[in-house]
This record gives sequence, structure tokens and C-alpha cells, in this order.
Amino acid sequence: MHPESLLGDDIRLPAGRMVATDEGEGGARPLWLSDGPAPFGLWGRIRAAHARTGLWPLLLEPLDGGEDFRPWASGELFPGDVSRPADHDPEAVLAECWEACTSADEGDEGDEDEDELAFTAPYGAMWPGLAPGKEAAEDPGRLAAEHAEAFLSSASDTRLGLVEATSGAEALAVVGWSGPLNHESDTARIAAVVGDWERRFGVRVFAVGFDTLRLSVAAPPATLEEALPVAAEHFAFCPDNVWQGPRPQNLVAYAERLVGADVWTFWWD
Repeated sequence: MHPESLLGDDIRLPAGRMVATDEGEGGARPLWLSDGPAPFGLWGRIRAAHARTGLWPLLLEPLDGGEDFRPWASGELFPGDVSRPADHDPEAVLAECWEACTSADEGDEGDEDEDELAFTAPYGAMWPGLAPGKEAAEDPGRLAAEHAEAFLSSASDTRLGLVEATSGAEALAVVGWSGPLNHESDTARIAAVVGDWERRFGVRVFAVGFDTLRLSVAAPPATLEEALPVAAEHFAFCPDNVWQGPRPQNLVAYAERLVGADVWTFWWD
């Protein structure tokens, strides 16, 4: 990939390089990474040109601000371990994750672990199915660019990454990101869900960290009733958002925070 030739003369990139992954001698090179902080305004311009260039921009965060800028500059990326998002049904992925997270442990007398299921009230162990999609209230790309700019103003060590992909969701799989590894070993399954959110909620990927993901949301839930099934999807997608969130925490409390929220942030322990 030669991003300069794909972008043309109208978009100038800062100094950067293609990053080799840890896979085999020399590794693949699915990621272009800027050498320094991402410039203001560039994310939105590259995103707006995506249909022409095929390049999806990512604002990349390092692990704990380390000098080696893990995992991006260190090449801790594993595209060879990732399948294709198109090979996975998003609802099936979420249903399987929900079941894995809500399967109650049984004690010596067969009692269900009620404390675990309390997190998923009012649904308990029953997967509620996908939340209905919504029409975007504003242009998803423009909103994503606004959030990218706002994020840059508070994250000075963020660099710009470019991935040749059809969408931000696919970019997560193409680059071989392994942030959700402790929850899901195949990032393509995570990407399949994000791709479905792109269609149902006008989601756009704008920033990725070692184990974090930031999405803009052009069609967020407007009421608690709308937000509850979305909260269930978030729990299946990233249970740490609920398990390790502010206390007291359950799906209802988590859903209250989703009403009108046009940014979704995920963190996997």
C-alpha cells in the first residue's frame, strides 16, 4: 500500500511508515502509521475521500503512553489470525457471547449465581435479540470527524493510522488488532458486529487503542426503552463495560448512559 499515491496531491500526509506485523519474517504491512501526533483536520479529510481512496483513517492510542507506542509501532498486530467479518452473522456472534457471559455457575446444590445474572436484569440469562435500527439524525461521517477532532484535543500522543479497508469495522480485522483478545480471539467477529452497528445506528470507527475502541453514533437511542436492548448488545460485545463500570451497575443503569449518547467507548480488560 502506498497511501500517498492513493490520496493524491490534495491531501498531504505527515511523515510516516508502513508497519510490519509480528507474523513471520518481515510480516505483513497492513498499517501506515504517522511518525508523530495526528494533525488536526486530517482525519475528516481522509475519511471524506474514502470512497475514492479505499483508505480508512484511525486515530491510534498507545498502551499507557509508552515510548514504543504499542501495539502499533511495535507491530503487535496479527492479521493472519483473523478471519473475514463477512463470514460471521452479527446476531449469532452477540447471542453466543451473551450465553457465554450469562451462563450461571452452579454450586454444590445446583443454585444459580444470582449475583452474575443481576448484571443483566431485566433480561437475566435470556438473549433479547437485536435492537431495532434507526435513521441517522445527522451525517455519520461529519459527526465522526467532529468527534475525531474533539478527541485529538484531549489526546496529544495520538497518531494517525491508515488501513486499506471498505469501512472502519473492516479496518479492525484487516490490521489484525487484538484488543478484545481476553473476550474474543477472532477480531473479525467483533468487526462483524461493528459493521452491523454502522448500518443500524450510523456508527463510525474513529479511534482505537491497545484494548479500547471509540465509535461515533449518528442514531443513538432516544429513550430508555430504546436503549435497553442496545445495552444488552454492548454487554455481549464488551462485558467489561458493565462488569467493571461504575457501581451500582446493571443493564438499566448502563442503558441510562446510552440515551442520546453519540459516542460509544469500549474497553476490554
